[in-house]
Amino acid sequence: MRSEPRPAAQQSTPTDGKPNIIFILSDNLGWGELGAYGGGAALGAPTPNIDKLAQEGLRLTNYNVEAQCTPSRSALMTGRLAIRSGTHSVPLGGAPEGLTAWEVTIAKSLSAAGYATAMYGKWHLGSIEGRFPSDQGFDEWYGIPRTTDEAMWLGAKGYDESIVEPQYIMEGKKGEKSSNVQKYDLEQRRIMDAALNSRSLDFIQRSAKAGKPFFVYLAITQPHYPALPHPDFAGKTGRGDYADVKVEMDHRVGEILDELDRLGIAKDTIVVFSSDNGPEPQQDLGGTSPILNGGSAGPWRGAMFTALEGSLRVPFVIRWPGHIPAGAVSEEMIHTVDMFPTFAALAGGSVPRDRAIDGVDQSDFFLGKTDKSNREGFPVYVGDTLIAVKWRNWKIHFYVLDQPTDPPLKLLVPRVHDLDIDPREERDVSIPNTWVLHPAVKIVGAFQVSLQKYPLITMGTPDPYVPPQ
Repeated sequence: MRSEPRPAAQQSTPTDGKPNIIFILSDNLGWGELGAYGGGAALGAPTPNIDKLAQEGLRLTNYNVEAQCTPSRSALMTGRLAIRSGTHSVPLGGAPEGLTAWEVTIAKSLSAAGYATAMYGKWHLGSIEGRFPSDQGFDEWYGIPRTTDEAMWLGAKGYDESIVEPQYIMEGKKGEKSSNVQKYDLEQRRIMDAALNSRSLDFIQRSAKAGKPFFVYLAITQPHYPALPHPDFAGKTGRGDYADVKVEMDHRVGEILDELDRLGIAKDTIVVFSSDNGPEPQQDLGGTSPILNGGSAGPWRGAMFTALEGSLRVPFVIRWPGHIPAGAVSEEMIHTVDMFPTFAALAGGSVPRDRAIDGVDQSDFFLGKTDKSNREGFPVYVGDTLIAVKWRNWKIHFYVLDQPTDPPLKLLVPRVHDLDIDPREERDVSIPNTWVLHPAVKIVGAFQVSLQKYPLITMGTPDPYVPPQ
């Protein structure tokens, strides 16, 4: 897959003031699910709105995230690999989870730059006071603090609310205490994304009326298991709940795009659609779970919670009319940590200088000033273990981790895969390509050196966190 030519943008620099930014993050959506990536109608679920968004902007084929929900969301928000922030794994409860108050998010940066900021959807970066979105730079938020499968607790065999409190849909505003709205059960799970869109549209309308640039982080809950469509979409495709959910997801994106057109602010707004990690496994975990959706990773092998490309590569489309070249497709490597410094550059925000920032500014690449990304590789952590390194078209595995339930198996000799000819990472070509280990080890070495100056925050670290001097 070679990069297609990228036509010059009509305008290569932001000259119309600060752009609005809408980042729509789907949950567990694989690389191959959308029509623009070979899925869509071919999988029984057309995605015309997102496909049109891709046609009007830039579509990436090598956009990388972390292997789990929480780490990806942490990396996106902070520009830091999640291993640094104590957010390297999905929290299981029993300790303070999520980002410490010391972390600086995109929302904090853009808020300081004059933006109205809002988060609607799945947060998964803290469910205690002091770690909600309204504590991390968002003016307002509405959604769930943790994750969707907890909607199945209510009514589950043996579940007792007096032992483990159910997850609540919550809302809050900056400077105020967040509050419970109602219990998050399977009925609410069906209508959640409609509610998120309604709130997002209202915020966009209010911000546009006030003439203030805005940042909306819309972290939709679909198609994470259990994939239950809104009643208006149930049976829509005739291909089951999972297909219905994807059609609903596309419809919600269309509602946002239509509103930007109606308000006359589409040309002033950056819109991104992506996913937090690859698809759920194609087979049941342990053979007992009927609710996992599977999903398509396209040509790549692997599901979430692994270090394979199917886990790390996800769809990514970005549109900014008149600035980002339309109809462009690129296989240049971008990582989710790059979003913070890139948005800061485009919006006049600042990036912290008192900590390690793993992201790099990709604004020139997005604006069509260069065909090349500012990134050649990155370390791949799954949990707190360095599983692999990705460099250019090469993948170097230090462990075998092919299934989400497998323990990592350390290799005596690293495996080398050429992703150009082996997208499924099935053929070790370390002979005669051991030279690839040299740049891979340099990436690991540079990361290790950074830890000497900026030690890792341990998972479960309470506030206030004070970095070592």
